[in-house]
Amino acid sequence: MSSLQAATALLEQSLRTRRALLGRTRTGVTRESLARLSQAPNAGLSQISNLKSEMPSSARLLALNEAVRACRKCEHLAAFRTQTVFGIGNPNADLMFVGEAPGFDEDKQGEPFVGRAGELLTKIITAMGLTRDDVYIANVLNCRPDMPKGSTGNRPPEALEMQRCLPYLREQIAIIQPRILVALGKTAMTGLTGADESMSSMRGRWFSFENIPLLPTYHPSYLLRNDSLSEKRKVWEDMLLVMEKLGLPISEKQRGFFRSGS
Repeated sequence: MSSLQAATALLEQSLRTRRALLGRTRTGVTRESLARLSQAPNAGLSQISNLKSEMPSSARLLALNEAVRACRKCEHLAAFRTQTVFGIGNPNADLMFVGEAPGFDEDKQGEPFVGRAGELLTKIITAMGLTRDDVYIANVLNCRPDMPKGSTGNRPPEALEMQRCLPYLREQIAIIQPRILVALGKTAMTGLTGADESMSSMRGRWFSFENIPLLPTYHPSYLLRNDSLSEKRKVWEDMLLVMEKLGLPISEKQRGFFRSGS
């Protein structure tokens, strides 16, 4: 059985469980589309995208998540992880944040950005007048990078690890079709585009990924290490650029956040 066939079987099991819990709630996924997905020749990630007319975004993301759970492209990461950490949020979001990889907390809880950096990201999103349910949050890597036995902390993902995992992120982006991408940190930006500039030189400038406007900014963990008003202001200025491009309302109070003397 291929990994995609396994993912399809898991999706069907998940749908049966959902129906059992919620009654005969419509999921938008037909048995015929599941059959074609599992039996398609040379089945791959593209098969999930090809069923857009029959599967809603949430169902396609569920199928992709099951494929990620079955992934063992990086055996050392598969052996080390507690679980994979897939993206979360609005499957039809206009705004998508992309980090580098899960850390200790994310690996334990199975959700991106749930540690201290995640709490700060939530505050940034709230300051924009949004909630985490309004946006989509993912990482370039779906597994926590392995650490030597007995070591604490986290390490950045390696180039090959990100290269192997990038197709899953591309597929999430293709399903969600956000209007704007925000890369959180240099590693995420490198994973997406291959750019090797410093974040200080990239932030505040618009780039493009798959014809979607892409704005790099500092990772929330950077602000935890550099807790100065001036650094917070830099990230907030980037978020103001995002809000302007999305056409979100911006109050004078919001424009003045983290200014000296404000």
